[in-house]
Amino acid sequence: MFKNYSDKAVANIKGGPLAPNIRGIVIFSDVPGGTEVYVEVIGLPEYRPASSGRQPIGPHGFHIHEFGNCRVGDSEDPFKDAGGHWNPTRQPHGNHAGDFPVLFSNNGYARMTFFTNKFRVWDVVGCSVIIHESPDDYRSQPAGNSGRRLACGIIRYC
Repeated sequence: MFKNYSDKAVANIKGGPLAPNIRGIVIFSDVPGGTEVYVEVIGLPEYRPASSGRQPIGPHGFHIHEFGNCRVGDSEDPFKDAGGHWNPTRQPHGNHAGDFPVLFSNNGYARMTFFTNKFRVWDVVGCSVIIHESPDDYRSQPAGNSGRRLACGIIRYC
């Protein structure tokens, strides 16, 4: 049977005004039972523990967001046009399809592959991927208190 969609999609990640050196790629591949997600990123800020009431920097929250819009907008609060976390089944935060594992900066570099059965590639094309400043706590509603948005990439078929 002919498919009118690709079994792969990609998001080219680019840092915004808060972290202009971030560059990377996220590849979404259909695999039996779900989707494999591969991410490779350079230029991430180094970890800084929480202090004086401030959030830590890193590990970095990493999510699919609702809209494929990486317009910077406000340079102090960028990428708001990407919307909130992508959550097609209206699950509480920590269990929705747009929640991904955090990215750990290793001298600015992170690479990870993981599997999810919560979506297929064609479900997320047209959404965006956001890297946040702080770790996701996987419980605060609706978005995990993961801080400012550092980088963005639009998910497109490849």
